[in-house]
Amino acid sequence: MDGKQGADSPQCRLWNGPKGQVWVELQSLLDQVFKPLEDLLMEGVQAGMPDRLLDVGCGTGSTTLAAAQILGRRQRCIGIDISEPMIAAAQSRARQQNSSAAFVCADAQRHIFDPAGFDAIISRIGVMFFDDPPGAFANLRRAAREDATLSFVAWRSPAENPFMTAAERATAALLPDLPPRQPGAPGQFAFAEEVHIRNVLAPSGWDRVEVRSVDLPCRLPEKDLILLITRMGPLGGLLQEADIDDRARVIETARAAFDSYVRGTEVHFTLACWLVTARASAGSASAAGGSDA
Repeated sequence: MDGKQGADSPQCRLWNGPKGQVWVELQSLLDQVFKPLEDLLMEGVQAGMPDRLLDVGCGTGSTTLAAAQILGRRQRCIGIDISEPMIAAAQSRARQQNSSAAFVCADAQRHIFDPAGFDAIISRIGVMFFDDPPGAFANLRRAAREDATLSFVAWRSPAENPFMTAAERATAALLPDLPPRQPGAPGQFAFAEEVHIRNVLAPSGWDRVEVRSVDLPCRLPEKDLILLITRMGPLGGLLQEADIDDRARVIETARAAFDSYVRGTEVHFTLACWLVTARASAGSASAAGGSDA
């Protein structure tokens, strides 16, 4: 796989810059926060026991490593991500764990996979960043065997995820340069609407599409809340890159927005997601629409 594919795309620049490095630095915390999402996907892996599995947008490798542990060394688990620092972290984790999982730095939207190479494709919040979603899923269909399974978790709307947007809503009046979210654009909430998910998958060679709404209870240590607020999301990006006159006031205002979630030494919240499953349509790999791989 060629890690240079899509190297000039906005998403490649984003995830190979400070954003990707933040995910590496906060790897343990983020894996803890998103463990319920991982567990949801692993239920499907355990049920299907595929021979060859592809994890799209694998980041620092938690879901790929978990799948490899379930499937054992006779099966093959490969994680793909556009971020070099995140893939380097994933590879390091695999060595430390003596895992059979393999990791590749490449753009899953454009990469030329071996045709019909996988019988399962999964993703934990990693498929919402494609600039051409139908083309990306058509490319993944070409990488899938007939009747292969697709299973991914994506966020529902910002309104249904108030915890995830609390910091930026609380500080909007203090930060006029805080970048607004663009509905439907590549990013965290790109798959917020069920109809959009179905419109993307239908022409891309996937059928038997099921979109299930799931609400997952999550928690993190209260001592780590400020770290999450000041490093993640639009506010985290602005705090890291901009010279803010009243930085302490911004952080104090953002932290106060989470008071209702704090219970003693822990923060409790709910993540509103879609669990999307589908099957690779029979005989549709070569005809699937979208960009050429």
